[in-house]
Amino acid sequence: MLVSAKDMLVKAKEGHYAVGQFNINNLEWTKSVLLTAEELKSPVILGVSEGAGKYMTGFETVAAMVKAMDKSLGITVPVALHLDHGTYDGCYKCIKAGFTSIMFDGSHYNIEENVAKTSELVNVSHQLGLSIEAEVGSIGGEEDGVVGMGECADPDECKRIADLGVDMLAAGIGNIHGKYPEGWPGLRFDVLDAIQQKTGVMPLVLHGGTGIPADMIKKAITLGVSKINVNTECQLSFADATRKYIEAGKDLEGKGFDPRKLLAPGAEAIKATVKEKMELFGSVGKA
Repeated sequence: MLVSAKDMLVKAKEGHYAVGQFNINNLEWTKSVLLTAEELKSPVILGVSEGAGKYMTGFETVAAMVKAMDKSLGITVPVALHLDHGTYDGCYKCIKAGFTSIMFDGSHYNIEENVAKTSELVNVSHQLGLSIEAEVGSIGGEEDGVVGMGECADPDECKRIADLGVDMLAAGIGNIHGKYPEGWPGLRFDVLDAIQQKTGVMPLVLHGGTGIPADMIKKAITLGVSKINVNTECQLSFADATRKYIEAGKDLEGKGFDPRKLLAPGAEAIKATVKEKMELFGSVGKA
Protein backbone atom coordinates (compact mmCIF):
# COMPACT_ATOMS: atom_id res chain seq x y z
CA MET A 1 0.00 0.00 0.00
CA LEU A 2 1.34 3.43 -0.91
CA VAL A 3 1.74 6.02 1.82
CA SER A 4 2.31 9.72 2.30
CA ALA A 5 5.95 10.76 2.49
CA LYS A 6 5.39 12.77 5.67
CA ASP A 7 6.00 10.12 8.32
CA MET A 8 9.05 8.62 6.61
CA LEU A 9 10.66 12.06 6.35
CA VAL A 10 9.91 12.98 9.96
CA LYS A 11 11.64 9.75 11.01
CA ALA A 12 14.55 10.49 8.67
CA LYS A 13 15.01 13.96 10.13
CA GLU A 14 14.96 12.59 13.68
CA GLY A 15 17.27 9.71 12.73
CA HIS A 16 19.76 11.85 10.79
CA TYR A 17 19.48 10.00 7.50
CA ALA A 18 17.76 10.77 4.19
CA VAL A 19 15.15 8.98 2.11
CA GLY A 20 15.91 8.76 -1.58
CA GLN A 21 13.48 9.94 -4.22
CA PHE A 22 14.21 7.98 -7.36
CA ASN A 23 12.42 9.24 -10.44
CA ILE A 24 10.74 6.55 -12.54
CA ASN A 25 10.50 6.56 -16.31
CA ASN A 26 8.88 3.22 -17.18
CA LEU A 27 8.06 -0.26 -15.85
CA GLU A 28 11.71 -1.34 -15.57
CA TRP A 29 12.58 1.74 -13.51
CA THR A 30 9.68 1.22 -11.14
CA LYS A 31 10.35 -2.48 -10.67
CA SER A 32 14.09 -1.98 -10.09
CA VAL A 33 13.57 0.73 -7.46
CA LEU A 34 10.84 -1.17 -5.61
CA LEU A 35 12.80 -4.44 -5.50
CA THR A 36 15.92 -2.69 -4.24
CA ALA A 37 14.01 -0.85 -1.54
CA GLU A 38 12.45 -4.12 -0.39
CA GLU A 39 15.81 -5.92 -0.44
CA LEU A 40 17.46 -3.21 1.65
CA LYS A 41 14.41 -2.61 3.86
CA SER A 42 14.52 1.07 3.02
CA PRO A 43 11.64 3.51 2.69
CA VAL A 44 11.51 5.02 -0.78
CA ILE A 45 9.86 7.78 -2.76
CA LEU A 46 9.04 7.25 -6.43
CA GLY A 47 9.28 10.58 -8.21
CA VAL A 48 7.37 11.36 -11.40
CA SER A 49 8.03 14.52 -13.40
CA GLU A 50 5.25 15.92 -15.55
CA GLY A 51 7.24 15.00 -18.65
CA ALA A 52 7.69 11.39 -17.51
CA GLY A 53 4.03 11.23 -16.58
CA LYS A 54 3.07 12.34 -20.08
CA TYR A 55 5.49 9.80 -21.59
CA MET A 56 3.84 7.01 -19.59
CA THR A 57 0.45 8.14 -21.01
CA GLY A 58 -0.72 10.04 -17.96
CA PHE A 59 -0.69 10.14 -14.17
CA GLU A 60 -3.58 7.69 -13.88
CA THR A 61 -1.57 5.08 -15.78
CA VAL A 62 1.44 5.70 -13.55
CA ALA A 63 -0.56 5.45 -10.33
CA ALA A 64 -2.30 2.26 -11.46
CA MET A 65 1.00 0.66 -12.47
CA VAL A 66 2.78 1.57 -9.23
CA LYS A 67 -0.09 0.43 -6.99
CA ALA A 68 -0.46 -2.87 -8.85
CA MET A 69 3.29 -3.51 -8.89
CA ASP A 70 3.65 -2.69 -5.20
CA LYS A 71 0.98 -5.30 -4.45
CA SER A 72 2.16 -7.93 -6.96
CA LEU A 73 5.78 -7.78 -5.78
CA GLY A 74 4.69 -8.04 -2.14
CA ILE A 75 6.49 -4.83 -1.18
CA THR A 76 6.39 -4.28 2.59
CA VAL A 77 8.47 -1.09 2.94
CA PRO A 78 6.87 2.38 2.89
CA VAL A 79 6.51 3.69 -0.68
CA ALA A 80 5.32 7.18 -1.61
CA LEU A 81 4.29 8.15 -5.14
CA HIS A 82 5.34 11.76 -5.57
CA LEU A 83 4.87 14.41 -8.26
CA ASP A 84 8.22 16.07 -8.94
CA HIS A 85 8.32 19.80 -9.81
CA GLY A 86 4.59 19.96 -10.31
CA THR A 87 2.71 22.85 -11.83
CA TYR A 88 -0.45 24.09 -10.17
CA ASP A 89 -2.62 22.13 -12.64
CA GLY A 90 -0.32 19.11 -12.49
CA CYS A 91 -0.74 18.90 -8.73
CA TYR A 92 -4.51 18.61 -9.07
CA LYS A 93 -4.17 15.96 -11.78
CA CYS A 94 -1.94 13.85 -9.53
CA ILE A 95 -4.25 14.28 -6.54
CA LYS A 96 -7.11 13.00 -8.71
CA ALA A 97 -4.99 10.14 -10.09
CA GLY A 98 -4.19 8.78 -6.63
CA PHE A 99 -0.66 10.00 -5.93
CA THR A 100 0.20 10.04 -2.22
CA SER A 101 2.51 13.05 -2.34
CA ILE A 102 2.97 16.12 -4.51
CA MET A 103 5.50 18.86 -5.06
CA PHE A 104 4.28 22.28 -6.07
CA ASP A 105 7.11 24.18 -7.69
CA GLY A 106 6.06 27.78 -7.34
CA SER A 107 9.63 29.05 -7.31
CA HIS A 108 9.15 30.92 -10.61
CA TYR A 109 6.25 32.94 -9.19
CA ASN A 110 6.79 36.02 -7.04
CA ILE A 111 6.75 35.14 -3.35
CA GLU A 112 3.17 36.40 -2.83
CA GLU A 113 1.71 34.18 -5.55
CA ASN A 114 3.89 31.27 -4.46
CA VAL A 115 2.50 31.65 -0.92
CA ALA A 116 -1.12 31.87 -2.12
CA LYS A 117 -0.98 28.81 -4.38
CA THR A 118 1.06 26.79 -1.88
CA SER A 119 -1.43 27.57 0.92
CA GLU A 120 -4.32 26.34 -1.19
CA LEU A 121 -2.55 23.12 -2.15
CA VAL A 122 -1.45 22.47 1.45
CA ASN A 123 -5.08 22.60 2.58
CA VAL A 124 -6.29 20.31 -0.20
CA SER A 125 -3.44 17.83 0.25
CA HIS A 126 -3.77 17.53 4.01
CA GLN A 127 -7.54 17.08 3.83
CA LEU A 128 -6.89 14.05 1.62
CA GLY A 129 -3.92 12.70 3.61
CA LEU A 130 -1.26 13.58 1.05
CA SER A 131 2.13 15.09 1.81
CA ILE A 132 3.27 18.21 -0.02
CA GLU A 133 6.66 19.66 -0.91
CA ALA A 134 7.31 23.27 -1.85
CA GLU A 135 10.32 25.02 -3.36
CA VAL A 136 12.07 28.30 -2.69
CA GLY A 137 14.96 29.43 -4.88
CA SER A 138 15.11 27.62 -8.21
CA ILE A 139 17.27 24.55 -8.62
CA GLY A 140 19.87 24.92 -11.38
CA GLY A 141 19.66 23.13 -14.71
CA GLU A 142 16.53 22.14 -16.61
CA GLU A 143 13.59 20.03 -15.50
CA ASP A 144 10.88 19.54 -18.12
CA GLY A 145 11.47 22.96 -19.62
CA VAL A 146 11.72 24.81 -16.31
CA VAL A 147 15.20 26.36 -16.29
CA GLY A 148 16.91 27.50 -13.12
CA MET A 149 20.36 28.98 -12.65
CA GLY A 150 20.88 27.52 -9.20
CA GLU A 151 20.34 30.65 -7.16
CA CYS A 152 20.29 30.20 -3.40
CA ALA A 153 17.07 30.48 -1.45
CA ASP A 154 16.37 33.31 0.95
CA PRO A 155 16.14 31.81 4.48
CA ASP A 156 13.34 34.23 5.44
CA GLU A 157 11.31 33.21 2.39
CA CYS A 158 11.96 29.57 3.30
CA LYS A 159 10.51 30.17 6.75
CA ARG A 160 7.49 31.89 5.26
CA ILE A 161 6.75 28.92 2.99
CA ALA A 162 7.53 26.39 5.74
CA ASP A 163 5.09 28.13 8.06
CA LEU A 164 2.28 27.43 5.56
CA GLY A 165 2.32 23.84 6.74
CA VAL A 166 4.17 22.07 3.91
CA ASP A 167 5.65 18.71 4.89
CA MET A 168 9.03 19.23 3.21
CA LEU A 169 10.89 22.12 1.69
CA ALA A 170 13.22 22.15 -1.30
CA ALA A 171 15.61 25.07 -1.03
CA GLY A 172 18.16 26.04 -3.64
CA ILE A 173 21.68 25.92 -2.18
CA GLY A 174 23.70 25.91 -5.40
CA ASN A 175 22.56 22.45 -6.51
CA ILE A 176 21.55 21.73 -10.11
CA HIS A 177 19.66 19.11 -12.11
CA GLY A 178 21.63 16.86 -14.45
CA LYS A 179 25.40 16.55 -14.68
CA TYR A 180 27.46 18.99 -12.66
CA PRO A 181 29.77 21.14 -14.80
CA GLU A 182 33.50 21.56 -14.37
CA GLY A 183 34.26 24.21 -11.80
CA TRP A 184 30.99 23.82 -9.91
CA PRO A 185 31.69 25.57 -6.58
CA GLY A 186 29.77 23.07 -4.47
CA LEU A 187 26.84 23.30 -2.09
CA ARG A 188 26.40 26.44 0.01
CA PHE A 189 26.35 24.95 3.48
CA ASP A 190 26.20 28.40 5.07
CA VAL A 191 22.87 28.97 3.30
CA LEU A 192 21.63 25.49 4.22
CA ASP A 193 22.53 26.07 7.86
CA ALA A 194 20.75 29.43 7.87
CA ILE A 195 17.65 27.81 6.36
CA GLN A 196 17.75 25.01 8.93
CA GLN A 197 17.94 27.57 11.72
CA LYS A 198 14.82 29.30 10.39
CA THR A 199 12.74 26.22 9.55
CA GLY A 200 13.54 24.02 12.56
CA VAL A 201 12.11 20.51 12.34
CA MET A 202 10.98 20.89 8.72
CA PRO A 203 12.55 18.10 6.58
CA LEU A 204 14.63 19.72 3.85
CA VAL A 205 14.98 18.37 0.32
CA LEU A 206 18.08 18.29 -1.86
CA HIS A 207 17.34 18.21 -5.58
CA GLY A 208 19.95 17.31 -8.16
CA GLY A 209 21.53 14.50 -6.13
CA THR A 210 23.45 13.14 -9.12
CA GLY A 211 27.15 13.93 -8.98
CA ILE A 212 27.30 15.66 -5.60
CA PRO A 213 30.35 14.26 -3.75
CA ALA A 214 29.57 11.80 -0.96
CA ASP A 215 31.10 13.99 1.74
CA MET A 216 28.84 16.89 0.72
CA ILE A 217 25.80 14.60 0.79
CA LYS A 218 26.64 13.43 4.30
CA LYS A 219 27.22 16.97 5.52
CA ALA A 220 23.92 18.12 4.00
CA ILE A 221 22.11 15.37 5.93
CA THR A 222 23.64 16.60 9.19
CA LEU A 223 22.22 20.05 8.39
CA GLY A 224 18.64 18.87 8.03
CA VAL A 225 18.36 17.36 4.53
CA SER A 226 15.99 14.39 4.85
CA LYS A 227 15.09 13.71 1.21
CA ILE A 228 17.48 13.54 -1.72
CA ASN A 229 16.35 13.33 -5.34
CA VAL A 230 18.16 11.13 -7.84
CA ASN A 231 17.27 10.82 -11.52
CA THR A 232 20.12 11.48 -13.95
CA GLU A 233 22.48 8.97 -12.32
CA CYS A 234 20.02 6.12 -12.83
CA GLN A 235 19.50 7.20 -16.43
CA LEU A 236 23.25 7.21 -17.05
CA SER A 237 23.67 3.77 -15.45
CA PHE A 238 20.82 2.36 -17.52
CA ALA A 239 22.18 3.83 -20.75
CA ASP A 240 25.73 2.61 -20.09
CA ALA A 241 24.65 -0.96 -19.37
CA THR A 242 22.33 -1.04 -22.39
CA ARG A 243 25.07 0.31 -24.65
CA LYS A 244 27.51 -2.37 -23.49
CA TYR A 245 24.96 -5.12 -24.10
CA ILE A 246 24.40 -3.98 -27.68
CA GLU A 247 28.05 -3.22 -28.43
CA ALA A 248 28.92 -6.74 -27.27
CA GLY A 249 26.44 -8.09 -29.81
CA LYS A 250 24.29 -9.73 -27.17
CA ASP A 251 21.13 -8.57 -28.92
CA LEU A 252 22.15 -10.66 -31.96
CA GLU A 253 22.61 -13.87 -29.98
CA GLY A 254 19.56 -16.12 -29.90
CA LYS A 255 16.62 -14.07 -28.71
CA GLY A 256 18.79 -11.37 -27.24
CA PHE A 257 16.62 -8.82 -29.01
CA ASP A 258 13.69 -9.70 -26.72
CA PRO A 259 13.07 -6.51 -24.71
CA ARG A 260 13.01 -8.56 -21.51
CA LYS A 261 16.62 -9.52 -22.23
CA LEU A 262 17.64 -6.30 -23.94
CA LEU A 263 16.56 -4.13 -21.01
CA ALA A 264 17.68 -6.49 -18.23
CA PRO A 265 21.28 -5.18 -17.90
CA GLY A 266 19.98 -1.62 -17.64
CA ALA A 267 17.45 -2.65 -15.01
CA GLU A 268 20.19 -4.31 -12.97
CA ALA A 269 22.33 -1.19 -13.31
CA ILE A 270 19.49 0.91 -11.89
CA LYS A 271 19.29 -1.47 -8.91
CA ALA A 272 23.02 -1.08 -8.28
CA THR A 273 22.80 2.72 -8.41
CA VAL A 274 19.78 2.82 -6.10
CA LYS A 275 21.52 0.51 -3.63
CA GLU A 276 24.62 2.68 -3.63
CA LYS A 277 22.53 5.79 -2.95
CA MET A 278 20.43 4.21 -0.21
CA GLU A 279 23.60 3.12 1.57
CA LEU A 280 25.05 6.62 1.21
CA PHE A 281 21.87 8.26 2.46
CA GLY A 282 21.73 5.94 5.49
CA SER A 283 18.18 4.69 4.85
CA VAL A 284 19.03 0.97 4.72
CA GLY A 285 17.15 -0.99 7.38
CA LYS A 286 15.01 1.99 8.34
CA ALA A 287 11.71 0.69 6.91
